[in-house]
Amino acid sequence: MSGFKAVFKRELKSYFTTPIAYVFLVVFLFFSGYLTFKNGFFEIRQADMTAFFVNMPLLFAFLVPATAMRLWAEERKTGSIELLFTLPITVMQAVLGKFFAAWVFLLIALVLTFPMVITVFYLGRPDVGLIITGYLGSILMAGGFLAVGCFFSALSKNQVISFVLSVVACAVLVFAGVPTTMNYLSTFLPAGLVTAVGNMSFETHFESIQKGVLEFRDVSYFLFLIVGWVAACAVVLEERKAG
Repeated sequence: MSGFKAVFKRELKSYFTTPIAYVFLVVFLFFSGYLTFKNGFFEIRQADMTAFFVNMPLLFAFLVPATAMRLWAEERKTGSIELLFTLPITVMQAVLGKFFAAWVFLLIALVLTFPMVITVFYLGRPDVGLIITGYLGSILMAGGFLAVGCFFSALSKNQVISFVLSVVACAVLVFAGVPTTMNYLSTFLPAGLVTAVGNMSFETHFESIQKGVLEFRDVSYFLFLIVGWVAACAVVLEERKAG
């Protein structure tokens, strides 16, 4: 546990010792606000945050990999990963320490969107439950994207390659459940397989949570996804360490 805490503190602190974290926060806050108002936040004349949360899957598909790409690629490029693994710490502790530090950083980014909540309450009486589930879904989805990015960061020393691979994988997981994709797949795949592909989509499970329907299958989807990709990341690093 002490190894996990050491890596967690070191990684979280490193985000704020470089301009990267501040650039990410500014870009995230700008586009989350811009897309919300572009989607007709005021025009719908309804005090809710649907217009805000609906942008999260696409926004996270690009911005979360940008956060994750440096997690292991930078360590491997500079050679500091060898030093890290000489310390009395397991690979899984190191992976979890870095993952949770990045997840907390993304949580901070979401917390900084509180002006949107204040705006909604100023305009009317929104459903507090929908806002809570919307943020819960966003946190879980951010963790899912981050786990994917963590895995691809461990695969390559090049941060750009890691970023591109993560974006492609995340985009596939988002667009798998989009109606246009489902309609296209239905032209040559059995209905059962098309449904299975749709159920693998971030969009499908996030929409359900965002609408206030907090079901076990949606929460477990993101948790299993996170556990699976983080475990795969640990396996890759174990092999690198052994090699």
